[in-house]
Amino acid sequence: MSLILELIPHILQLKFDARTSRGAMQQHQVYYLKLYDQENKEIIGIGECAPLPGLSPEYSSDYYTRIKKLVQDVNLFFQVNKLTNTNSILTLKELASYPAFVFALETAWLDLKAGGKREIFSNSFSQSETGIPINGLIWMGNKEFMQSQIKTKLHEGYSCLKLKIGGLDFEMELAILAAIRAVAPANNLIIRLDANGAFGASEALEKLSQLAAFDIHSIEQPIRDGQWEEMQQVCRASPIPVALDEELIGIQGLEPKQELLDFIKPTYIILKPTLLGGFAATNEWIKLAEDRNIKWWITSALESNIGLNAISQFSAQYPLEREQGLGTGQLYHNNIPSPLNINQGYLFYEKTSDWDLSKIF
Repeated sequence: MSLILELIPHILQLKFDARTSRGAMQQHQVYYLKLYDQENKEIIGIGECAPLPGLSPEYSSDYYTRIKKLVQDVNLFFQVNKLTNTNSILTLKELASYPAFVFALETAWLDLKAGGKREIFSNSFSQSETGIPINGLIWMGNKEFMQSQIKTKLHEGYSCLKLKIGGLDFEMELAILAAIRAVAPANNLIIRLDANGAFGASEALEKLSQLAAFDIHSIEQPIRDGQWEEMQQVCRASPIPVALDEELIGIQGLEPKQELLDFIKPTYIILKPTLLGGFAATNEWIKLAEDRNIKWWITSALESNIGLNAISQFSAQYPLEREQGLGTGQLYHNNIPSPLNINQGYLFYEKTSDWDLSKIF
């Protein structure tokens, strides 16, 4: 094979201002990797590199310039090496600091290897036989905005909602949770919370005690990442099971991952392949977690349908015991038309629908 990698920038337009503890977003700059064999250009593998400003360790103002150079390095590697699997290309030392790029490259290679049909992992999901249960995502915003989202998600049949908290007055957030429970008790609706590190270490347990009154399934990252001792104490004493999210980002190598899990001992970890460095890195986290009886679920990170599709098919490789965080495909005005479809809180891959890549090429 004589492989060529091309880089294609694309701007995704959000349907609303996505307010998070990391700032506000109205658009998301992503980069697609197009991989093909010069001798058979009709078959194309596509991956999505979608780093998040303020969260992805690789992101910077000159990111496009740097990954253009990275693409050149990869193409040079292709010229002098025969690629038989992604393990060989991932030995490039330049890739170590680019987890989103690695995820995109893995996806493009697997897609090309499978015939360039966007059916990257063969399983019951990618063959349209079963759907993946997902949570409905409720974004931060004013009270009316959040209540409107909640009403819509309940009407759409979700049995699990994930609420971003920490952006409003805490008493108002408690009132919103009380309003949800007034119409949807715990036996009908699972509520997950994501604080994105919004609570101070000294106040976290008091706030968690108040939140626990609403039968909360779990809370992601109650305090900011990097405070291992404080997070360990929160995990030990919290009345709500704690999930690590941002805490995992930037942790590379087997021993540092083991050290983090053994020290903090969370109930759950949240896995985002774009932020963790792709499928191989995510697999490593899963094995380490399961060895320690730590449960997990997989979440997308504002990718378009290209990245979401890859993450969803990867997720379906595992027996999924709980709702995954794979509902972000509905956030964009100009997402890539695809077979992905949500119905009654399940994500489906409907092979009767087609991919439309005209927005990319």
